[in-house]
Amino acid sequence: MPFINSKVSVKITEEQETELKSRLGQAISIIPGKSESWLMTGFEDNYHLYFKGDNSEPTAFVEVSVYGNPDPDGFSKLTAEISKIFGEVLGIAANRIYVKYSATTDWGWNGSNF
Repeated sequence: MPFINSKVSVKITEEQETELKSRLGQAISIIPGKSESWLMTGFEDNYHLYFKGDNSEPTAFVEVSVYGNPDPDGFSKLTAEISKIFGEVLGIAANRIYVKYSATTDWGWNGSNF
């Protein structure tokens, strides 16, 4: 039950959104036990982001929420892949991307909790 939500300072076209969704769907499997079949994604474009007090370059804030225990090694590998994906698809440099991870044992779906 992963969720990847992104806020980016650039406009995302429909084609770019589809590519981001697909590539994030493949990338989530870097974390053991996670797959696209349970992945939810969200995209907020044209978001007002300032990094180091500056908003003149494309910037992204990506949140990855997962059900279960944290996987620091998987998270580290996923950060590299997320940076690559957002760089290739949206032209956002890795040094302008923050990735935040949250792991929880409390997750609800279909009217109940796991």
